[in-house]
Amino acid sequence: MKVIILAGGLGTRISEETANKPKPMVEIAGKPMLWHIMSIFAKQGITEFLIATGYKGNVVSEWVRTVSEPWEIRAIDTGLDTQTGGRIAECMKSIPDERVFATYGDGLGNINLKSLVDFHQHQGKLATVTAVRPPARFGVLQSENGVVTRFGEKNQADSGWINGGFFLLQPQVRKYVHDLSEPFESGALPRLVEERQLMSFHHTGFWQPMDTLREKQDLEKLAATNLPPWLAAL
Repeated sequence: MKVIILAGGLGTRISEETANKPKPMVEIAGKPMLWHIMSIFAKQGITEFLIATGYKGNVVSEWVRTVSEPWEIRAIDTGLDTQTGGRIAECMKSIPDERVFATYGDGLGNINLKSLVDFHQHQGKLATVTAVRPPARFGVLQSENGVVTRFGEKNQADSGWINGGFFLLQPQVRKYVHDLSEPFESGALPRLVEERQLMSFHHTGFWQPMDTLREKQDLEKLAATNLPPWLAAL
């Protein structure tokens, strides 16, 4: 199977790092975010990647030519103004009859891909999204009649489930994208929901995005450990 990685957005929320490169090319411990995402798949035997580029796509293309790992990587220019749905559809067009993984270029998680595939096949639907708990960003405060009864760090498990990427998509999903300028999240996915063709694979392990400079710094610290958590217990 192949993996589509979305790498064409502007990355405005981490603009300190993205003036000269797309967000998936921001480095974590000396390697682009893209490399870390691909390592999650490669560790589990999946080494064919389609990178959907747009903003500063030449930076991605030049980096692809330097990758020394035995991976098959193809950068596909999906257009500067194309949205996530259009980028996925354009990549799927190049492999029209194949089931594919697809994920964002700014999130890391120790997703067990075999379990994801098994779940998807058992459900028999057109698409599966990995549901994750968002990182706990704020402390928690509980009170009764104005008296604080609990104050401390919020537990990640206290949060609801959100879209964590790491999709598994049947070839027919491309038809659910109606326009290149359409976000996957507000176009194809709601249409799949309406037809009851979208399943959620609940992942309770590590997952973290890189939306802000602080989150980048957090990932830097984790990457310096012997086994980063996005590669642990896969």
